[in-house]
Amino acid sequence: MTTPMTPAELYRHGLRLLVEKDIPGWVELWDEDGVLEFPFAPEGWPARLEGKTAVGAYMRHYPDHVDVHDFPEVKIHQTTDAETIVVEMRGVGRLVESDSPYDMTYIAVVTFKDGLITSYRDYWNPLAVSQPGADFVGANR
Repeated sequence: MTTPMTPAELYRHGLRLLVEKDIPGWVELWDEDGVLEFPFAPEGWPARLEGKTAVGAYMRHYPDHVDVHDFPEVKIHQTTDAETIVVEMRGVGRLVESDSPYDMTYIAVVTFKDGLITSYRDYWNPLAVSQPGADFVGANR
């Protein structure tokens, strides 16, 4: 019998899947009713995606827009709820369309239940993707 992964281990596994561009594998980490929220989403961009199917549809073309090479800085903080973590991280790579560098910092609040993501609030900087040449995944809105 294998030991279930902790929320922190599951999150790090998800980051590896994103670097490997395994979007279907990343989506499999989601609960069927999981919710992905972007509290700072610019006007016209999705602020809330409900359900695994919606998350998968949104993320399907992610590698076509952002070629993430690494998450060199990841700090995971445990909360008083064992199933909820707060993550501070930085992703680096390149924007595919413009071939310009991609360097984004994030804070995420992620809740798991039975080893699956049920809630993911992604506090990223929308100003970084509003610069000329930015072609971030949100452009798929």
